[in-house]
Amino acid sequence: MSAEIPAPQMGFPKIYQVIKNSLCTACGGCEAICPMQAAKVQLYDEANYDKFTPTVDEPTVVKLFSEISREDNYCANRQCYVDCDTCLACQNCLACERICPILDGFPGDDELDNVIDQRIGKSSIHGQDGGAVTGILKSLFEQGEIDAALSVSRNEDWETEVVVLTSAEQVASAAGTKYTYEPVLSSLREVLKNYEKIAVVGTPCQAHAASLLRENLTDKIKLVIGLICMESFTYDDMGENIIPDIMGLDRKTVKKLDFAKGKFVAETADDKALVPIKEIAHLARKPCHHCMDYTSYYADISVGSIGSPDGWSTIFIRNDIGKEYLDKAKGIEYHDKPIFMDIVVKLAAQKHKNNAWDYEKFNEVVWAGGEWTPEEHST
Repeated sequence: MSAEIPAPQMGFPKIYQVIKNSLCTACGGCEAICPMQAAKVQLYDEANYDKFTPTVDEPTVVKLFSEISREDNYCANRQCYVDCDTCLACQNCLACERICPILDGFPGDDELDNVIDQRIGKSSIHGQDGGAVTGILKSLFEQGEIDAALSVSRNEDWETEVVVLTSAEQVASAAGTKYTYEPVLSSLREVLKNYEKIAVVGTPCQAHAASLLRENLTDKIKLVIGLICMESFTYDDMGENIIPDIMGLDRKTVKKLDFAKGKFVAETADDKALVPIKEIAHLARKPCHHCMDYTSYYADISVGSIGSPDGWSTIFIRNDIGKEYLDKAKGIEYHDKPIFMDIVVKLAAQKHKNNAWDYEKFNEVVWAGGEWTPEEHST
């Protein structure tokens, strides 16, 4: 690492290990649950990269990571991690440990063993493929089944931000997959103050943490929609490297990004550019290289495009909650053909193989209070 982070004397003993070893997904769950607001997920500028991140040898380093356990946040006098401007200190309640997706672990080799139903669907609303997520949220808002939804929107430069949707009319603003990462759950604390029926849309790690938050913190999270996801990127890599330099496109002209048939595809109104996924995979955020969840195993409903015809969405229903809310959603058209499962299984297995590490041993050591070293990541 480029900066020595002192071992914590109080608080975060297990979260500390996740961050120190660059496993933190920056899902934002710890920020949502921390009663002292001592845990934060922040975006740092380039001037701070070499000081605070352990990934300076990568082409573009990961910018999103948890602020807890940071060297500049450590108070030697009080022997704790503290925001000295507001004196918000960890009180060692360890709530953050209960909702960390890394500390909870990953699904087994069969990511589909909890699927109770599967459908190919699409809505009439513009979305990534079949627009299923957009259609589901819009319908649930219209029926009063939800009064808020956490998602991500983008501008014409493909810069992303977390948004709190509060009406059916706002849903379209968050349509489409962005492939860059935002700490969705960081906004949950404020949402919980003002809304009673919340939906969360996110990547596998975010869906996992949202499910843990529902289990450990609040029953206001009514629905968790997980995205089928191989990896994500920082905005610097996607908007300032992959799209303009590798694909040769003006990002303002790009209408859609997609992974398809081993290629990363960027579409404009008049053309499309393709690049083999293997040529950009190494640019993915560092925590993505340790993720062993492709299909958002811990969500109520998982949605993607893999295994479905063009213009349709693959939908996996993973529990009774997911079935209840999907059945309530109106305006979703379903295909009469089944999902092509072979490709889903193949890609899930590929992600497991490419990202294989001994996370079970990691959790065994960490939960027992031991120290973990990066050399032990490999199987």
